[in-house]
Amino acid sequence: MNSPNLIILYVKNPAESAAFYRSLLGRDPVAEAPNFVAFALDGGFTLGLWRLSKVAPQPSATGSRAEIAFMVPGENGVSTLYQDWQKRQLPIAQELTDLDFGPTFVVLDPDGHRLRVCEPDK
Repeated sequence: MNSPNLIILYVKNPAESAAFYRSLLGRDPVAEAPNFVAFALDGGFTLGLWRLSKVAPQPSATGSRAEIAFMVPGENGVSTLYQDWQKRQLPIAQELTDLDFGPTFVVLDPDGHRLRVCEPDK
């Protein structure tokens, strides 16, 4: 069976994005090259950061139409992470709020990719 295991974000500067994700994830990349950086994630996934100017074939559109979600378990887990990321002065696109699926907020990475934090499904 084929299962997805790699998320690739197109970035302007892989080194800058790697520094952001190194701090956010609390881990070092497993691969680093001038045009591509990869982080091993829990659950068998890898996050790749690929220099946009080197992507082949080039994407036909720009803009963010997707999110990477961090599901944070535990009572007040989302609000605790929100406070931490506020202290780090990450750009907040959506303040901490309650939606149909519970507490959530969204921050942006250096390229404007949306990073949503929410609780796991119950």
